[in-house]
Amino acid sequence: MTILSKAPAEAEIAALDAGPILVPAETSLQEHRPRALKHGDTFAVYDHNGDILAGAGSPEGLFHADTRYLSRLQLSINNARPMLLSSGLRDDNAALICDLSNPDLYDSAGRCVLKHDQLHIRRVRLLWDAVAYERIALKNFDQAPLRIRLAFTFAADFADIFEVRGATRARRGRHEQEKLSADSVTLAYTGLDDRLRETQLRFEPTPTTLKSHFAEYVIDLAPGETKALFVEVGCDPLPPVQSARRAFFRAFVNARRSLRASSSQAASIDTSNEILNEAVRRSVSDLYMLCTQTPEGLFPYAGIPWFSTAFGRDSIITALQTLWFDPSIARGVLGHLAANQATEIDLQADAEPGKILHELRRGEMAELGEVPFRRYYGSVDSTPLFVMLAGAYLERTDDIKTLRGLWPNIEAALTWIDEYGDRDRDGFVEYFRQTDEGLANQGWKDSQDSISHADGALAQGPIALVEVQAYVYAAWRAAANISRRLGDDTRAKHLDTRAEALRRRFDTHFYDEALGTYVLALDGEKRPCRVRSSNAGHALFAGIAFPERAATVANTLMASFSGFGIRTLATSEARYNPMSYHNGSIWPHDNALIAAGFARYGLRPQAARIFEGLFEASTYMDLRRLPELFCGFPRQRGAGPVFYPVACSPQAWATAAPILMMQSCLGLRIDPRGKRVSFDRPTLPSFLDEVVVRGLSVADESVDVSLMRSGQDVLVQVIRRSGDCEIVTTA
Repeated sequence: MTILSKAPAEAEIAALDAGPILVPAETSLQEHRPRALKHGDTFAVYDHNGDILAGAGSPEGLFHADTRYLSRLQLSINNARPMLLSSGLRDDNAALICDLSNPDLYDSAGRCVLKHDQLHIRRVRLLWDAVAYERIALKNFDQAPLRIRLAFTFAADFADIFEVRGATRARRGRHEQEKLSADSVTLAYTGLDDRLRETQLRFEPTPTTLKSHFAEYVIDLAPGETKALFVEVGCDPLPPVQSARRAFFRAFVNARRSLRASSSQAASIDTSNEILNEAVRRSVSDLYMLCTQTPEGLFPYAGIPWFSTAFGRDSIITALQTLWFDPSIARGVLGHLAANQATEIDLQADAEPGKILHELRRGEMAELGEVPFRRYYGSVDSTPLFVMLAGAYLERTDDIKTLRGLWPNIEAALTWIDEYGDRDRDGFVEYFRQTDEGLANQGWKDSQDSISHADGALAQGPIALVEVQAYVYAAWRAAANISRRLGDDTRAKHLDTRAEALRRRFDTHFYDEALGTYVLALDGEKRPCRVRSSNAGHALFAGIAFPERAATVANTLMASFSGFGIRTLATSEARYNPMSYHNGSIWPHDNALIAAGFARYGLRPQAARIFEGLFEASTYMDLRRLPELFCGFPRQRGAGPVFYPVACSPQAWATAAPILMMQSCLGLRIDPRGKRVSFDRPTLPSFLDEVVVRGLSVADESVDVSLMRSGQDVLVQVIRRSGDCEIVTTA
């Protein structure tokens, strides 16, 4: 995923310059642990009180289509901020619930007029169809009547997401005159793109006082009495006038139904470890919250707050991670990326015919070309990954109809690999940005300092990354299988031959006996970047590694295991820094792919060890939620992982990591044509004694299966099945 410079390169904790756009590292998200909601193209980031208090470097706000529509919304009681009791998301992510109480309240003479904890305030917030809804319930637990002044202050800066991330602009549009009625305020901004953006706030009941940036209620509460108020904040005009109370409850029901419907085709996972069950439930809820319904189907947006939009690489890897669990996500990803595939050369967008999207943005700066990401194609791996996913989807579902419709897009992607990917015709796929405004590095480690030589010198392009060659190999294998299913055996044989030739050439040029692993990359002069990195694990994941290399590569990778996960860069390397974005940190999705690679070559105990490390890390995480990344410091006895200051959370491919790791340990494979589910040498991590998978789809049938530890073995038992689906276990 793109991380666009957090600070000057000298500051190693944020040495991530990848272009002219910044992600500020002045404020740590871990310091505030914000709460996030998302629906469609709208997301909101709140503090624990449920307030929005955006400041320098803060991601708090209500965002829609890459614009911040609300930059402040603060609740106060008698001019004091309520005290936090608790704050959390519902298990299904449908709403944020904040329980608050009053502090000691004083009058103008300094006399205490209300002791603390006499007033309970419950805020329930949710998003639905570009509207933020809130219900505030107040209950008087004092034995005397209360009169309180409850107030909201609010503002809308209409900042573009890239401004929030740190970009500065020479010019901005203009803020329009506010519009006021008895119960609503409309704040407006006309951008340099001539688009009018409006934030409408509506209150029920009608406030005692309402001004352009302030609403106040004077509320009388009898002992034991409860009263409720409702606030709606619409991104652009609100729906036609209706009861705000009714609108809140209708949106709440719709949000819950939508989340249930999104996950209705997915399998469910239940285990003997209740903490893991909590983590898996959170992962599944986050996964479907991040999914946006597109015309082509469900599409997981990359992450909140910085990447809540369509990213090619992130969505494909998320779909691969969850393919066994819910193949409908892969179908939506394939369809949406095919609909946005490049058809012509556009140097500013790094686009070439057949190339798969990197990033899609719709804010003012993208529309004006102030950033190149309106529809940006600067990733070298999205295109082969797209073909990989297409092949894996067919293997999982036998949905030949969908693949037949996608075949022109697959052909275009294969043509891009041949005509544009191999830029110097040496048989490997390289990247080199077409514009200075684009990303300097275009693999998944796309920060400026992520690709280097053993002495720490940065590699110069065109650069051939180790994992990209592995993806190309897997893409050709996948395309061969698709061709075979479509009746073109000649094409299939040709693609298989090319893949095998690449495999041999890759082994010759990338495997380094002295390192005991694959080199990170070849630079523009074909010099190997002799660096031990996690990228080598992707060669196992994609299957390009010869079997005799697997154990050695796995051992080298496990030497970089911190106790919580495999680091992106080994501690022995010149650029190692456990606080660096890509040079020593730990990424859950990276570890999940490596574990899948281990399992592919029969190394399930090592895969289980990675699962165990990440699970134990999650026990220290807020909401049991694995973030985008965390720091790679060695594990200390009795202590959790060190958090990364500006990691996205939730983040799609991190939230999907436990789902893939479960498959890797169980050795789970689904054959829809043969209506068969197989478990190849299943292994349960040390923290699990039993796993139950329900609703596992196999063609038009489904099965529920239990896997239970029995001594050194794992016993597989069918709990329920529809049809004649066969279960096969290999010891």
